Amino acid sequence: MKFQFFWVGKTKNEHYKALQDDYLKRLSHFVRCDVTEFRDGHGNDKKECEGKRILAKVNHSSFVCLLDEKGKGLTSEELALEVEKWQNAGRKEIVFIIGGSDGTAAEIAVRADFMLSLSFLTFTHEMARVVMLEQLYRAHTIIKGFPYQK
Repeated sequence: MKFQFFWVGKTKNEHYKALQDDYLKRLSHFVRCDVTEFRDGHGNDKKECEGKRILAKVNHSSFVCLLDEKGKGLTSEELALEVEKWQNAGRKEIVFIIGGSDGTAAEIAVRADFMLSLSFLTFTHEMARVVMLEQLYRAHTIIKGFPYQK
């Protein structure tokens, strides 16, 4: 299985970047991981511009998980069950999308196979990336029965 991470903008904060890289490295012990960063859009159609760029890179056969405040809130254990379900279904590629500062275009929500909310709280995009990566790593340690999740 391969995880693709699509997000808008670069991680500028060096501390978040270090955490992001650490969890990507940890996660890569379980699944192949690739990150694609998209340029921020500009103007009134910012979300639509970002959305078109993102959707142009999504493989038609990929399973898409959109991180969105309207998504389903899961515990770490429930996320692990969901990831395991995706693995057992033979999903070859899961694309996780985090939109820009204004959110994502409606077309991305339409394309999404699953919408996930990380929290009722609002995070910066850089923080959301780290939380998402950590939770995916935690999910894999739960699946494998490793002691990390305790």
